[in-house]
Amino acid sequence: MSSMPSPSGAAGPAAAKKDRSHYLYMAVIVAVVLGIAVGLVAPDFAVQLKPIGTGFVALIRMMISPVIFCTIVLGVGSVASAAHVGKVGGLALGYFVTMSTVALAIGLLVGNLIHPGSGLHLTPDVAKVGGQQAAEAGGTTTDFLLGIIPTTLLSSLTAGDVLQTLLVALLVGFAVQAMGRAGKPVIRGVEHIQRVVFRVLAMIMWAAPIGAFGAIAAVVGETGVDALKSLAILMVAFYITCFLFVFVVLGTILKLATGVNVLSLFRYLAREFLLILSTSSSESALPRVMAKMEHAGVDQTTVGVVIPTGYSFNLDGTAIYLTMASLFIAEALGKPLAIGEQISLLLFMIIASKGAAGVTGAGLATLAGGLSSHRPELLDGVGLIVGIDRFMSEARALTNFAGNAIATVLVGTWTDSIDREQLDAVLAGERPFDETTMLDDSMEPDVLNQDPASTTKAHAGA
Repeated sequence: MSSMPSPSGAAGPAAAKKDRSHYLYMAVIVAVVLGIAVGLVAPDFAVQLKPIGTGFVALIRMMISPVIFCTIVLGVGSVASAAHVGKVGGLALGYFVTMSTVALAIGLLVGNLIHPGSGLHLTPDVAKVGGQQAAEAGGTTTDFLLGIIPTTLLSSLTAGDVLQTLLVALLVGFAVQAMGRAGKPVIRGVEHIQRVVFRVLAMIMWAAPIGAFGAIAAVVGETGVDALKSLAILMVAFYITCFLFVFVVLGTILKLATGVNVLSLFRYLAREFLLILSTSSSESALPRVMAKMEHAGVDQTTVGVVIPTGYSFNLDGTAIYLTMASLFIAEALGKPLAIGEQISLLLFMIIASKGAAGVTGAGLATLAGGLSSHRPELLDGVGLIVGIDRFMSEARALTNFAGNAIATVLVGTWTDSIDREQLDAVLAGERPFDETTMLDDSMEPDVLNQDPASTTKAHAGA
């Protein structure tokens, strides 16, 4: 096995790789600006560019299942005790429920303070949209739970369902773990597959500027500026609420629990935030954030359990959106919700939204489905926010992503599964992430012949 390079020795090649990828993301920024300009100047043409953005997100989405599968199998298969996985998962779920409740409360508080929607009027054309969205939001909690079970062991890798992939990967990981030394060849094989998967993902990322241009141009062409004017108060209030939740609530928890500055963490993940902003889908950054959090020193098992689970259960941005949008619609129709009705309706929506965090527009369908089941007379009001839902979807995705990144560091700290020296060095910019491979090339496959503790440390890039 080759020796791990020192930070100083690796500075030359890493810097060169960093510079090349830096130009790529500068191109993404330029593409976003050009997309906005095209959307405003030639909206009809811009709408026709939508397949470009859709295609890029689809390319990223096809990599999610392989990334999750490889990461979890390697992480779970390498740990000494299954109890560690259960501890990480249990703590993560407890944290997710707590923070979703806090986000729910904050959304209710702000919505009741500003009374959004007062004075707006509903037209027949707008009213039609509510029924259309409700039709897309069918399904019960039982359907959701049964949907986690894939048709076959391998279908989970092709269906693109995050929770199905998570379940199968955990089962395979535990099976490999139970095999002991006999499972090492399996681990070694999955390690090779992971390296190929990340290489392919790195290649796809070079299409990011084109995808960002198409996505932004289409949404600006569809909505235009006029669609935002009458709903500016709700949108601004929503953005401010998300900002305060992330930087004040989550940032304070992160600082007190770990000593990590939230701005340092977000600076490390700046390119993922840009990718989400341009595609309006938090799912587009899922494979990259898993690789980057592992590089930052978080144990592979923790990354593999917390992040995919968080994409379905840690929906802070979606919780805030659903609360404020529901209050907005009720106010606009002159049928305000009582406090008891607010809590009952919105708790239902939080449950119904599981598994839809990375899907653009899923929040709107969940909103319509919840209103249809609890207060059908409010369903027509869903059409009032269609014009700005795409822009609110970006804030939802960014908030959900930020919450999951922070949760990973917190759970890693609480379960003692994070290399703090590596984390500090990475956040300080001393050990840059390898954008070319998204893996530490210094780690050869035969490192897997060592004990699990050394394997985890090598994966972390320490």
